[in-house]
Amino acid sequence: MHNAIPAVAGVPVEFVLFAAVLAGVALLHHHSLRVALIGVATITLYKVAFSSFHGGTGVAGFAAHLASEWVLLVNLLLLIVGFALLARHFEESRVPILLPALLPDDWKGGFALLVIVFVLSSFLDNIAAAMIGGAMAHALYRGRVHVGFLAAIVAASNGGGSGSVVGDTTTTMMWIDGVKPLQVLEAYVAAIPALVFFGIFAARQQHALQPIMKDAPGGVRVDRGRIAVVIAVLAAAIVVNVIAQLNHGSLLDHVPAIGIGVWLALLVCAPLVPPDWSVLPSAARGGIFLVSLVLSASMMPVEALPAASWHVALGLGFVSAVFDNIPLTALALRQGGYDWGFLAYAVGFGGSMIWFGSSAGVALASQFAEARSAKAWLVAGWHVAVAYVLGFAVLLAVLGWHPDPAR
Repeated sequence: MHNAIPAVAGVPVEFVLFAAVLAGVALLHHHSLRVALIGVATITLYKVAFSSFHGGTGVAGFAAHLASEWVLLVNLLLLIVGFALLARHFEESRVPILLPALLPDDWKGGFALLVIVFVLSSFLDNIAAAMIGGAMAHALYRGRVHVGFLAAIVAASNGGGSGSVVGDTTTTMMWIDGVKPLQVLEAYVAAIPALVFFGIFAARQQHALQPIMKDAPGGVRVDRGRIAVVIAVLAAAIVVNVIAQLNHGSLLDHVPAIGIGVWLALLVCAPLVPPDWSVLPSAARGGIFLVSLVLSASMMPVEALPAASWHVALGLGFVSAVFDNIPLTALALRQGGYDWGFLAYAVGFGGSMIWFGSSAGVALASQFAEARSAKAWLVAGWHVAVAYVLGFAVLLAVLGWHPDPAR
C-alpha cells in the first residue's frame, strides 16, 4: 500500500492530470471524446502504476473501483442514448410544431419553453427534460438555437430537478441517505428566481437570433403512436426510479435499473413504432464522453471536503461545473453539517455553467454541436453563472443557513 499520495507542489498528480483533461476538452472541443478517452486511460495507468484506489492498489484496486462504479456509469450511458431516441420520438410526433398555438409569439414564448423544461425536470430525469426541451427548441426556432438558450435549457432542467428527490441523481442520493424531501424542496427558493433571471436574458437572446414560429403549419396531425412511446418510456423511468428508492438495499442497487427500464420500454414499443436509430452514433459518443469524465473524476483522491458552511456550499456549485457532482454529494452526506436545500441547489444547478458540467449538458450537446465549445457556452450563457449566485443569495436571505448536523 502506498503511504503517501504523489503530488506536484502539494497538489496530487491525479488532479493535475484531470485538470489537463478538462482544459483539453475546453480548448479542443471538436476532439472532446478523444481527449476524454486519452485522459481516462492516462489517469487509470498512472493510478495503477504509481498511486492507489479506494479499493486497493494496482490492477486489483482498479477492478474493485470499477465494481463500485459500474452501475452509475452504465446507467448514465443507457439513459443518454435512450433519451436521445426518446427526444427524436417526441420531435417526430409533431407536437413541438403545434406549440406556437399555445406559446406567446415573442421572446416570452422562449421563456415559457424554459418554464416547461423546469417543471418537467421536477418529476423526470433531468437528461430527459433537457433533451425534450432541445427537441422543442429545434422545431420552434427552425434549427437555429442560440448557445445561450441551450445553456438556459440545461440550467432549467438542472434547476427544476434540484428541489425534487426524484428530479436529479444527487437529490435522490440525499433522500436515500435520510434527508427529508421538504429539506430538498427548499432549493426551489433559489432555483425559481434563478430561472426568472437567466430565462429572460436567454429568451431575448434567442428571439434576437431567430424568433419563435408565430403560427403552427396547417394540416399537421400528431403522431399518437410516438406520443404513446414517449409516455411509456417516461413512465418506465419514473416507476423504476421510485421502486428502486423504496427498495434501497435490494438487488436493484446493484444493477443499472433505470437505464434498463428505459430501454425495455423502447424495445417493447419498437416493433410497433420504430425509433430513428440514426441518432445512436452521436448519442453514444456523448454517453461515452460523459462516462469517461465521470470515471476520471471518481478516481480523484478526494477524501473529505472543507468544514461545512454556506461559503463551502456556494463553492461546490462552481466545482460541480468541472467535477462530477455525484462524488461531491456522497462526500457531503458522509461529512454532514450541511443545510441540504443549499447543497441540493449548488450541486444540482452548478453544473449548468459549462456544457460538460452535467449529464443534461452533455446530452444536449450531442444534439447541438455548437454547444460543445466551453468558451461559447461561458460567453453566451453568462446569465446562468450570474443566476446561480443570485439564486443562492436569495435562498440565504429568505431562509438562512440552517445546518443539519444531527442527521
